Amino acid sequence: MTIQTIKTTPYADQKPGTSGLRKRVSVYQQPNYVENYVQAIFDSLDGFAGQTLVIGGDGRFYNDVAIQKAIRLAAANGFGRVLVGQNGLLSTPAASHVIRHYKAYGGLVLSASHNPGGPDGDFGIKYNVGNGGPAPEKITDAVYARTKVIDSYKTIDAPDVALDRIGTQKSGDMVVEVIDPVADYAALMESLFDFPAIRGLFASGFTMMFDAMHAITGPYAHAILEGMLGAPKGTVRNGVPLPDFGAGHPDPNLVYCKDMFDLLMTPEGPDFGAASDGDGDRNLIIGKNRFVTPSDSLALLAANAHLAPAYKRGIAGIARSMPTSAAADRVAEKLGIEMHETPTGWKFFGNLLDAGRVTICGEESAGTGSNHVREKDGLWAVLLWLNILAVRKQGVDAIVREHWATYGRNYYTRHDYEEVDAAIAGKLVDDLRAQLPSLPGKSFGEDLQVAYADDFTYHDPVDGSTSAKQGVRIGFTDGSRIVLRLSGTGTVGATLRLYLERYEAADGRHDLDTQVALEPLIALSETLAGIQQRTGRSEPSVIT
Repeated sequence: MTIQTIKTTPYADQKPGTSGLRKRVSVYQQPNYVENYVQAIFDSLDGFAGQTLVIGGDGRFYNDVAIQKAIRLAAANGFGRVLVGQNGLLSTPAASHVIRHYKAYGGLVLSASHNPGGPDGDFGIKYNVGNGGPAPEKITDAVYARTKVIDSYKTIDAPDVALDRIGTQKSGDMVVEVIDPVADYAALMESLFDFPAIRGLFASGFTMMFDAMHAITGPYAHAILEGMLGAPKGTVRNGVPLPDFGAGHPDPNLVYCKDMFDLLMTPEGPDFGAASDGDGDRNLIIGKNRFVTPSDSLALLAANAHLAPAYKRGIAGIARSMPTSAAADRVAEKLGIEMHETPTGWKFFGNLLDAGRVTICGEESAGTGSNHVREKDGLWAVLLWLNILAVRKQGVDAIVREHWATYGRNYYTRHDYEEVDAAIAGKLVDDLRAQLPSLPGKSFGEDLQVAYADDFTYHDPVDGSTSAKQGVRIGFTDGSRIVLRLSGTGTVGATLRLYLERYEAADGRHDLDTQVALEPLIALSETLAGIQQRTGRSEPSVIT
């Protein structure tokens, strides 16, 4: 094997965000752009000589090209083996499981998650460490520092690997094993859940719709839902992964899954609706006449997890991202278990999971998961819901209402302002930060008194690390909250995310329209931050 050292020059824009480096496809297509970033990752690691690297992605446009480049770089840099999903496919949670199951050194996950695909869409590369989770900040910071000074990369002159052919091949001296992307993950799911009970649920006439959005979960859902669990053919819609996701936007929310939502709100609709996103780590849950918010879903799954075999002895604790509603906190309090509030980004859950401090984690951005992998997992959430429905023999709406009657309801919404001018967005957040010291004790209207106002700083209880400036929090004495943060998952301009939450007690009104219930907080947030006034937007890009 002849290793080639290719001279290159740095790109200034290779700073990874919350989940790797996401850019437009056209950016990644620049000469040496992929090579620079992957080499910077390898340069920031040590001790991987002869080790196994997992590579896979969500099948979006440019996935196949980037994977071949990554394989050659891995061979040149001394990895002994690469495991790659057939046709380059691996959902993000499946990639995490493969890393853990085969005790790999780490993995490259090629995806831009829920962002659009195609030649004019987005692409991304994320490095996951040996526990199967996203690289911590100390690694991503080192990678970014390396990208700014990189002057060469190592590759080999070798033909492309036949990604469509399961089995062992060679790239230079390195072994490349093309694996079935579904088999190991499906076996893991069968070990966690009561598949006989779920099969019985479908056999009883229970109906479901799963929208794979022409993204990565299609093959997994076909194999598990229709194959192993006996759901009727046609249960899985849009099940073939396409490079442009069928010209759709693979984000499982009420904007891009509106047809499903509308159908579930009619007598003719199925009993249950679900969806997942581009790389398979997010989920949407809708019951007949009941949309379940991701924050509520986290709380409900935690409260009912003991109904699934893997969690029958109870859960150690719950973790949620800071902007996620406090609904799960009330479950943790009642169960007498640990509750952790972390910054946004699944990597922050990794230490807690590894230390056995928590079992179930979730984010308001439709991500939920458990200690079975180190990523959020869309199909896992859907299967746990099905397990709960099968055991409780109740519909989603009845289960949700019973939960609120026990714990109270956290009315919750997120308003996204996408592709905002980055300078305007940054100044807006800075100006709000400057107001924070003066807010505690102030009252707005009849019942909104500020209890605290801060810029969230997280102190990791496991490794002692600190992550500052993770989002502005304004909390009120009645449990209401306003949270504002800049998102790290977009590729153009800045995305402002505004989160609003109001608690209604167990004996209170649980049937209000969410936006109406939160109207006073929506108005107050505009008074304090002036998002619409300063961005010129008359309304959010997306409301969830």
